[in-house]
Amino acid sequence: MRSRTVNVFGFCADYPHSYYAASANPHPRHAPLEGATSADVCVVGGGFTGVSAALHLAERGYDVVLLEAARIGWGASGRNGGQLSTGLRKDVIALEPRLGRSRTRALWDMASEAMDIIHDRIARHGIRCDYKHGNLLAATRRRFLPELAAEAELVARHYGYDGYRMLDQHAMREAVASEQYCGGRMDCGGGHLHPLNFVLGMAGAGVEAGARMHEESLVERVEWGATPLVKTARGQVRSRYVLLCGNAYLGDVEPRIAATVMPIANHVLATEPLGEARARALIRDDCCVCATKFVVDYYRMSADHRLLFGGGETYSYQEPRNLKQFVRRYMLAVFPQLDDVRIDYAWSGQLAITMSRLPHFGRIGQSGFFVQGFSGSGVVLSQLAGRLMAEAVAGSAERFDVFAGIQHRRFPGGSWLRKPLLVAGMLYYALKDRL
Repeated sequence: MRSRTVNVFGFCADYPHSYYAASANPHPRHAPLEGATSADVCVVGGGFTGVSAALHLAERGYDVVLLEAARIGWGASGRNGGQLSTGLRKDVIALEPRLGRSRTRALWDMASEAMDIIHDRIARHGIRCDYKHGNLLAATRRRFLPELAAEAELVARHYGYDGYRMLDQHAMREAVASEQYCGGRMDCGGGHLHPLNFVLGMAGAGVEAGARMHEESLVERVEWGATPLVKTARGQVRSRYVLLCGNAYLGDVEPRIAATVMPIANHVLATEPLGEARARALIRDDCCVCATKFVVDYYRMSADHRLLFGGGETYSYQEPRNLKQFVRRYMLAVFPQLDDVRIDYAWSGQLAITMSRLPHFGRIGQSGFFVQGFSGSGVVLSQLAGRLMAEAVAGSAERFDVFAGIQHRRFPGGSWLRKPLLVAGMLYYALKDRL
């Protein structure tokens, strides 16, 4: 089908050469879709959202077919920083004037529920994904600290969350061995994990629950109607419902929703193993860290004491020519003491952002649901999205509609100009990061 989509996203049979792929738990291949079949629900996309939705639906007794263009977790779900934070990507101080406290509280509570889903899945299915506690938001400018403290006070007083703890500059230097930060905020309810192993574990649970999963089954088009028909190159699925869960990798399967998200590329490296002593000297409490810059740095230690560092964004589907060196310069800006350290892996992946930085939930006719545009919060909120899509299919769409009711603006400029306009805006904010 659409060779342009295949070439742009580079769908292939195997995972990119990443630390996550190299340390993945044993997992099966799922055969491509061959011929015609039917199901109650067809899920398009085998990342966090699609696998979560398939698992929730299968547990409810629905006959589910999931179609993944490459491998389970091949896209952003198997390439991201693995960071889990409480709440929403947009802080509640900014949301309350727009949405009101009661609606913002409803969104916050559901986002907190997503953390519970993750903990429950790991425990119930015995998923080995190196989960660790603690998510530290590191302030690069003093002007950020009052707002971080004000949000911590607000959610403690009105939202019932007391997991935030403010750090002054001295405490921050003890927690993270970098001169870049003037303070920060620890999210004790947050954490980090091996994202590919987590999604593979959920997929295994989904198969056990009865979901049928097919890899190397790139969806060419969806013929909408009372019983939609989803077509791949070698097969098709007739179903009552279709869930679009491709996010940044959905391509032009559904052009009507494409303009509300913008795919951007993030880049991550993994160092050689540093040993426990050196790893703890860098990040004392083994938490994950994310900076308050607009173009964020984010990092954590792996289970074998490698620094996994994400830095820099690009706005092309082509990777930087020397990806290891591209990300390494961001790492050395934070940790110049790692100049002697070997870089073993570097990889890239596409994530989808929205103008509001809130995920875009919605419907297509009477038989389609979609969620996209997690804007960097997909590890957590995708788990909620899967549950809410399953609820909506089952006829209880009230909670889905809390998110679906959020108005989302289309990126300006149409298909030709929206990316240049975004690049100009991102360069402006990147300059502000440096000032």
